Amino acid sequence: MTSSWGRRLAASISAAVAVAAIAFVASTFVILVASQLNSSALANTTPYVGWNALVALVLGFAAGLLGAFDRRWIAVVSGIVVALVSTVLGTLILFTVLKVTLSGDAWGQLFGSFIGINLPFWLSVAIAFPTAGYAVFRTIEGGERTERRIALVRIPASNLADGLTTHIDREPVDTDLADKQWDAYVAALSEAGWQTVEVASADRLADSVFVEDTAVVFGDTAVITLPGAESRQAEPAGTEAALRAQGLRLERIEAPGTLEGGDVLKIGSTVYVGQGGRTNPEGIRQLRAIVTPLGYTVVAVPVTKALHLKTAVTALPDGTVIGYEPIVDEPRLFERFLPVPEAHGTAVVVLSEDTVLMSSSAPQSVALVESLGYTVVQVDISEFEKLEGCVTCLSIRIR
Repeated sequence: MTSSWGRRLAASISAAVAVAAIAFVASTFVILVASQLNSSALANTTPYVGWNALVALVLGFAAGLLGAFDRRWIAVVSGIVVALVSTVLGTLILFTVLKVTLSGDAWGQLFGSFIGINLPFWLSVAIAFPTAGYAVFRTIEGGERTERRIALVRIPASNLADGLTTHIDREPVDTDLADKQWDAYVAALSEAGWQTVEVASADRLADSVFVEDTAVVFGDTAVITLPGAESRQAEPAGTEAALRAQGLRLERIEAPGTLEGGDVLKIGSTVYVGQGGRTNPEGIRQLRAIVTPLGYTVVAVPVTKALHLKTAVTALPDGTVIGYEPIVDEPRLFERFLPVPEAHGTAVVVLSEDTVLMSSSAPQSVALVESLGYTVVQVDISEFEKLEGCVTCLSIRIR
């Protein structure tokens, strides 16, 4: 997390400096040309630009830290806001320095400057923010990505030990250790180049850390689920707010349909959906109606031996499905199926085309995946595995 925020800090200040510098130079040049290269006129008007540029630098830096450069359209809106606000504040600071009384005439002069002397400045900021500023920010933070790499995560609830179990015997959960393991999981995502975004905590919802079950993302569309367990049906509200903040289009599963994200396995344009204890046929029907127009094909898969489909199987970057055969109902439904030797070795989080995240409690399965040419990042999630959790359950990946 530290390195991620360090990059964001450096990217934000660099982008803000670039925007302020461009606006200052562009405005000064326009003023110089408009005054027919009259240096005395330039000296009299440059303070307008100087204070504006300083305020734009501060506001641009703060906006960058808050996510103004995370998406291009957000940068466009933020650029307009920073341009207008910095012009007002910069001019007010100049009036204060010059001891100008804020009379009606002064306010009229301020607002009149938007189509006068300050016009080149605020236009320059509005244009530079989503162009040069955005480019600088993305280059420093990690480059302009052809795909987003955002992972939504949710801190464990204080009553995590009360989480549901259905297919395994209950074991005592060390919540202090679980907190440390969650921190390490989030750090592993961040170190792999993923931007981690925390969903608002739900401290009394024991299973809320398993945030994957509350939504499924298909490109720019997010489907808000309706969990099959009644005790979990309050969880999606926080996830919905986080996804809305990412600018995604939202759809939802409505009662009597139920669907949990752990039952949804996407491989290219094929969406395998587990029908079992938590996801019902009506939930699958509604999901099919939502994603078919987006170009996806939904394939229903029976799940009777595990909590979720992705408890039993997940997919490697090349589309090969891996699973622990004793808990897979029908492996023949998958085009390519590779059995793994351990129950905790079924789950992989695809970090990139050649790197996956796996549980350290399945060393033989890790070795198998590594033998296929993949780099495996291992994390210890033993306390979450006691609640039928796995590495996929703890995040929602937005690509």
